[in-house]
Amino acid sequence: MLPIFYSFRRCPYAIRARLALDSSGVQVELREILLRDKPQAFLDVSPSATVPCLVTQDGVLDESLDIMRWALAQKDPEGLCNMPAGGFALIETFDGPFKTALDLTKYAVRHPGSDPEATRADAMRILAGLDEQLRDGWLYGSRPSLADLATLPFVRQFAMIDKARFDAEATPRISAWLDTFLAGERLANVMKKHAPWRDGDATVVFPNASPA
Repeated sequence: MLPIFYSFRRCPYAIRARLALDSSGVQVELREILLRDKPQAFLDVSPSATVPCLVTQDGVLDESLDIMRWALAQKDPEGLCNMPAGGFALIETFDGPFKTALDLTKYAVRHPGSDPEATRADAMRILAGLDEQLRDGWLYGSRPSLADLATLPFVRQFAMIDKARFDAEATPRISAWLDTFLAGERLANVMKKHAPWRDGDATVVFPNASPA
């Protein structure tokens, strides 16, 4: 029996979990859900009622980074985990200060006491700090790492707030890093659309999702 993976296509946390699963080749039963209409089967297993959520024989993983590490601990054909320990500190920066700045910029109407121009500048400063690190194309060399896949979905979400402005303000290395990700087969593979899951539906296997 395959592990059950609850996901929502556009959620950056779910995207990065799918990226790790896709890289590892570890197959799961994909259940796409709508956040406005969460199925009871999902609510019964997810402690936080948020995606992504992976149900395995050993228990439930309810954090996207835990799902990434779970998948890559089983198979890591690209060597994504071969990165310095500082990679995890970088991920924490994007999960913390960068994501906060992203949300305050993207959803400024929900935060009337916040200045979206100031929070945009905060996010851009964090990105600019990566410029020298990206001299070989990726955060830790000429190949992607766990840190790249864990952070790029958030960079993508931030850039799409105003892509033209992002392109004008980002350094060439930051732009190239993101554009390589956006144009790659890796992202296309994990962003394929699936109908929302309902109890009794045919099993959808991911990666290489197809009816089972």
